[in-house]
Amino acid sequence: MTEKWYQLSVEVHKKYGGKISIIPKVPISSMEEFAIYYTPGIAEVSRQIHKNPELAFELTSRWNIIGVITDGTRVLGLGNIGPEAAYPVMEGKALIFKYLGGVDAIPIPIRVKTPEEFISVAKALEPALGGVNLEDIESPKCFYLLDKLRKELQIPVWHDDQQGTATATLAGLINALKLVGKKISDVTIALVGAGASNIYTARILIKYGAKPGNLILVDSKGILHPERDDIDKMMIENPWKYKYAIETNAERRRGGIPEAMKGADVIIAASRPGPGVIKKEWVASMNKDAIVFALANPVPEIWPWEAKEAGAKIVATGRSDFPNQVNNSLIFPAVFRGALDVRATTITDEMLIAAAEEVAKFAEEKGIHEEYIIPKMTEWEVYVREAAAVAATASAQKVARIPRSYNEELEVARTVIGKSIKTLEILMREKIIE
Repeated sequence: MTEKWYQLSVEVHKKYGGKISIIPKVPISSMEEFAIYYTPGIAEVSRQIHKNPELAFELTSRWNIIGVITDGTRVLGLGNIGPEAAYPVMEGKALIFKYLGGVDAIPIPIRVKTPEEFISVAKALEPALGGVNLEDIESPKCFYLLDKLRKELQIPVWHDDQQGTATATLAGLINALKLVGKKISDVTIALVGAGASNIYTARILIKYGAKPGNLILVDSKGILHPERDDIDKMMIENPWKYKYAIETNAERRRGGIPEAMKGADVIIAASRPGPGVIKKEWVASMNKDAIVFALANPVPEIWPWEAKEAGAKIVATGRSDFPNQVNNSLIFPAVFRGALDVRATTITDEMLIAAAEEVAKFAEEKGIHEEYIIPKMTEWEVYVREAAAVAATASAQKVARIPRSYNEELEVARTVIGKSIKTLEILMREKIIE
């Protein structure tokens, strides 16, 4: 089945010559209008921006444009395949940004050798962008780049593999815990994989109320704990992972995945494709009403039916063909919609928690059950509500240049996202897009 999608994807990309394009957003009925859109009229627009650079967000499209920037060092499950090969993935990201969030995103794969070069390029691009989406960058470099660029740029900087996945995971977990009647402050959570996704997931879970000591992280060498042989090396080379080796795992468990899972209430796996990475007997060793998030793609660490047979109450994966898809595509278009609409200077963890809570609330209102803990990507109203929650939180935290209430952003986001979806429908109906 997978081979079918591979071949079809190549054929479709060749047919259309890529997935996105730029179209005008202003009416053009005569050549005389270019005196307004371009020279001589445009000179006054430039003069005003020169006096006040912030006007670029009002007088140009910068307010709604982000760069999807990568060095191609960790693309999907393909590894370091370089910037050219990363382009179709960045372009796909841009397509989702536009369709689900109304965000104009530009793929920007860059050829750089060092983190410092990457930072230099991103800083040089800042005047052209309203935000930056970092994508498919190897760990631990991705942590350094996110931290550094968030400090040095005055526009939102986001790394989807960290923040997007963590937010989607929290949204699903909020409802999963409600269904099994457990509190996040009480549960033991095993996190299999200690890369970009689960390191930030640990951060968000703790901020949301999980006890650090109740988290048990496992990397390729085993459970994180302060007495590991490589702890000094970790402190120097990956201080982000080191932080959780010191602060989590109060029981000081040692071993690997089975030891981390024993007696746990929740497992969140974001490691390598399975099946067989997680075994049925390990799930059986978990507490009653266990929650299993097996998020590796294209094949989860354990098949959902195997986890269920082993006693798991709720199972989620990263795939759309199984129930409970935990996918960051449910998060990043709306987070940027809300952040851009209030011209936020950053994206805070509180904004992510607000997004996760709104996504969870949306599903709960529709009626959560064991096979529906998180909305589907096709439920587009969730993006509107999520954007509103993000914008309102940014405004409350005073990181918004144009503060808006939840209800104010609800109408703005609904208009922008609705227009994006409607535009594509018209282009398809008129056969401009075949």
